[in-house]
Amino acid sequence: MIKKGDLVKVDYILEVDGKIIDTSMEDVAKEEGIYEEGRVYKPLEFIVGNRELIEGFEEAVLGMEEGEEKEVILPPEKAYGERNEEFIQEIPKEMFKDADFEPEVGLKILANGIPAEIIEVTDDKVILDFNHPLAGKELKFKIIVREIL
Repeated sequence: MIKKGDLVKVDYILEVDGKIIDTSMEDVAKEEGIYEEGRVYKPLEFIVGNRELIEGFEEAVLGMEEGEEKEVILPPEKAYGERNEEFIQEIPKEMFKDADFEPEVGLKILANGIPAEIIEVTDDKVILDFNHPLAGKELKFKIIVREIL
């Protein structure tokens, strides 16, 4: 039975808004049309309770046994949190004049090392959203415990 401090290997399938968007299993990724060439598909390996993963995921594996499968639905507060309007920032467009790209809506960039998505571009400003893409979302995980090390 998994307890805090255990090193575990688990596979997962992540569903958001009724659509599978991520998995650690190559066959599932291919089946769902989300396979990424060059990505290494393998079970997640982590120490339970070390806060290496989102809170709700780590809580979900507690008490599970090797070989056990379960589905869990995580509310935003146990995953990537609620969306925060303070994480949306307006930047003068001139700050992008030396960039090697043209700002456009939907583009994901690093702004001072922090991931952001461009959500609006005008003649004089660029609006960046620093919220995690899954902030405010309910996450449905299928978790399969492969090994307790």
